Amino acid sequence: MRVAAAPVAVNEPVVFDLAAAGLRALNAALAGLTATTNQTVWRVKNPRGEHAIAVGVTAPVCIFVDGPVGYYCAGMNDGADITIMGNAGPGVAENMMSGFVRVTGDASQAAGASAHGGLLVIEGNASARCGISMKGVDIVVKGFVGHMSAFMAQSGNLVVLGDAGEALGDSLYEARIFVRGRVASLGADCEERPMTDEAAAILAGLLRRADARAEVGDFKVYGSARKLYNFHVDHAGHY
Repeated sequence: MRVAAAPVAVNEPVVFDLAAAGLRALNAALAGLTATTNQTVWRVKNPRGEHAIAVGVTAPVCIFVDGPVGYYCAGMNDGADITIMGNAGPGVAENMMSGFVRVTGDASQAAGASAHGGLLVIEGNASARCGISMKGVDIVVKGFVGHMSAFMAQSGNLVVLGDAGEALGDSLYEARIFVRGRVASLGADCEERPMTDEAAAILAGLLRRADARAEVGDFKVYGSARKLYNFHVDHAGHY
């Protein structure tokens, strides 16, 4: 199996050329890293829209992907800091457990799907179902999100600086949704909620961590009306 490079000094980037070594070699090398590795910075060249780049990383390393990526980049991330220098295909940071993922461009559908923790920041826009079934992740989108974002979101926070598409928060559980722009429509069991001191503090912290220039007072917060947790005939029309 071809490898990217020989071991390097602390903080000197490992430069990995996907065009030369291939995706399996990259992911195998990243999977072999431990918490004590001295290969703490990686730069991935020529991603060319490949799928599943840098999936399942469990070491606290920084990875820079120099270009657009395909499906599931940074999926199952658990502790790494991953920056995608371009657009991302469907499922970026899917099932992330911890760490930080930043997309400098736009993200396709299902960004952050089923993610349990960490922070996902999308500098551009996100397509449909952003944050679907999120389970504790924090997501900040500096542009707009598409329809059915935060569908069945269970916990965590989705922050949208732009507009939100139709059926926002459909079948929502206990996640919070903060939107600065216009909401096309709310999904079943999603409603506007008061901006409590706790919610405002959470929002302020996320805006700061994402380096997002926005004021807390410009946002509305949405949550679950809690009518669909258990079936009740009086609420049958909402299903």
